Amino acid sequence: MRGLLIRWIITALALWLTATIVPSLVTIKNAGAAILAALVLGLVNAIVRPILLLLTLPFTIVTLGLFIFILNAAMFGLAALIAGPGFQVHGFWGALVGSLLVSLISLVLNMIVGETGKAKKLDSGYTK
Repeated sequence: MRGLLIRWIITALALWLTATIVPSLVTIKNAGAAILAALVLGLVNAIVRPILLLLTLPFTIVTLGLFIFILNAAMFGLAALIAGPGFQVHGFWGALVGSLLVSLISLVLNMIVGETGKAKKLDSGYTK
């Protein structure tokens, strides 16, 4: 349960950072809107995305996986529609850039923060 809460906070932080980096494409009004948007984005990705991945599998195969970027942008835009006026995405490019930035920022933050909520020691992978 604690790990789920940590991931939720990381996603909210990633959304806020994305809105700070590209304010012309993604807008978040306050911390409450970021937390709600993170919850909605998580639910959309858990419920709707797997169904659409299965339905669009032929497009994904034909485009060698590039269609997944469009699907991710659609899920990001859908989350913005559901979350309400506190979380806004401005157009397709806003959804595409926003989904990419949230994914990258979440990846980095999840690498730094472990399941316990404490910073992990990053291993360089170098051995003598």
